[in-house]
Amino acid sequence: MRTLAYATATAAAVAVSLVLAPSAVATAPGDNGTVKIHDATTGEELRKNEPHVCTFYLDAFGFDAGQQVDWHIEAWAPTADVKGETVKTGSLTLDAEGHGRSDDLSLPDGHYKLFWNFDGENGSAKHKVFWTDCEDDTEPGATTPSGSASATPSDAVEPTSSASPGEAAPAASSSPSAQGAAGDLAETGNGAPVGILSTAAAALLATGGYLVFRRRKSASGQS
Repeated sequence: MRTLAYATATAAAVAVSLVLAPSAVATAPGDNGTVKIHDATTGEELRKNEPHVCTFYLDAFGFDAGQQVDWHIEAWAPTADVKGETVKTGSLTLDAEGHGRSDDLSLPDGHYKLFWNFDGENGSAKHKVFWTDCEDDTEPGATTPSGSASATPSDAVEPTSSASPGEAAPAASSSPSAQGAAGDLAETGNGAPVGILSTAAAALLATGGYLVFRRRKSASGQS
């Protein structure tokens, strides 16, 4: 009976140790906390990483009180000229709540990796990869890359024309002979009006016919 009770107690102790072991490892002194990349305009209370930033800072929380931290940032593929080249370093002491933040930092646009080393860490340093991307805003009316301002529609050269916009170009002026078609008589090659010549010809024919008639009448009266 004693043997059974002893075996039961031993099994219970082993079970409790197995249950508590992961928790003990997770809360081992010196290897707690996390670090995030934050945009300079983001509050320190945010516990979310921001992998795309311009001006930024390193935000740590949940570490042991007063821990000493050394960090460095390396240029990273695909934008690094030399992958792993250290481009920025720093250190800080965390407060009583295991929190701390770096000063605001800036780097040329590209891809980088943060390495976070601290007292009591287990294994490799904590790390984060991130991008910096500071796009320049183009102001309206800014000059083009060649240095000259882009031309506005009013700067374009308009075709030379005597007509005002929206009006048809005036038709070619008519000659005096063309204007005669609107009411004046047409002219012959010598400049005399055709109508006058026609009238004169008709009068001559009438006069000739009358003279012939008179001559025949006189001749019939004498016979």
